[in-house]
Amino acid sequence: MNRTTHPRSARRGTVRVLVASAACLSLVTACGSNDSSDSSDKTGDKKAAAGSDQYPLTMPNAWDKTVVEKKPLRVATVSDGDTSIALALGLVPVITPDIEDGDKVAEYKQRAMDKLNVDKLKTYDDADGIDFEAIAAEAPDLILGMNSWDMDGSYAKLKPIAPVVTYTDKKHADTLPWQERLKGAAKALGLSAKADEVIAANEKAIADAAAANPQLKGKRYTYSVVHPEQITFMSYADQDAGIFEKLGLQKTAKAKDYSAKNNSVSLEKLDELEADLLLITYPFGDEGLLNASELETNKLFQSLNVVKKKNYAVIPSDNTLASSIAYPDALSATWVVEELTPILVKAVAGK
Repeated sequence: MNRTTHPRSARRGTVRVLVASAACLSLVTACGSNDSSDSSDKTGDKKAAAGSDQYPLTMPNAWDKTVVEKKPLRVATVSDGDTSIALALGLVPVITPDIEDGDKVAEYKQRAMDKLNVDKLKTYDDADGIDFEAIAAEAPDLILGMNSWDMDGSYAKLKPIAPVVTYTDKKHADTLPWQERLKGAAKALGLSAKADEVIAANEKAIADAAAANPQLKGKRYTYSVVHPEQITFMSYADQDAGIFEKLGLQKTAKAKDYSAKNNSVSLEKLDELEADLLLITYPFGDEGLLNASELETNKLFQSLNVVKKKNYAVIPSDNTLASSIAYPDALSATWVVEELTPILVKAVAGK
């Protein structure tokens, strides 16, 4: 996963679902975001986000410290996740990386832009990474880098341009929950109260969806992603509890046999996917190990009870749902609930 650069292809926003290691797929809140073993790593970021929004303020980061002299007005972002943070907090960045497929904008982002009366964001070409000159030309007074995987190589180049708000430990590039990323950015922007509202709205959306669909509770599920090299068992035992489980689902008994480093399912062992509910996504399309029609015509796949009962669904990738499940952020979280819940309900009902 790379929060800064994105593939230039028709599936640009979705291929990143598993471009990096399978360990990075967080089914719920962020890439590895709820890992209890990392709770101590998040302390610094929580402290940075706590307290009142007063200036000047000093915020520690993994490379140095950030001093924000006054409330920022011109904010630049270096990743799509940081753009989501800005929009979720009601800010229009002065410049952002260009991660869209042509003029197509993710639905959840378009909603936020419409709310802010913005037709189009000003962007820089991020095919080769962060465009430091383009950012400097916009004279931002703050740069958001809470979601960038490239910060280790970029921080020193960004710092002379403007104060950079980022995480306090390099490990947080892929372990910090989106909620903590949002809080850290909001602290620097003087918008901590707004961040709390965004988080509360997300929690309410999930709780409301779970309460409205009690038929999901307790259903055993398997979530699998079709890679170019393998079919990946993503709902392994120590995978973080994610949106699926927050909506009431539970992992299957087979989950204990898989992990981040051992997650490949061969075509000869498709019965490993058996569950009350089977969910599959094809982020690589025809470039994957096999496409949907090839899998669905496989005799072993057809023999699965979950398939026979039609308790099977494909999580779409072309509308960014699959990637948004893998990489939730401050803007997409409630949209994911809206899009995913009907799919789960239909699958449980065998429709």
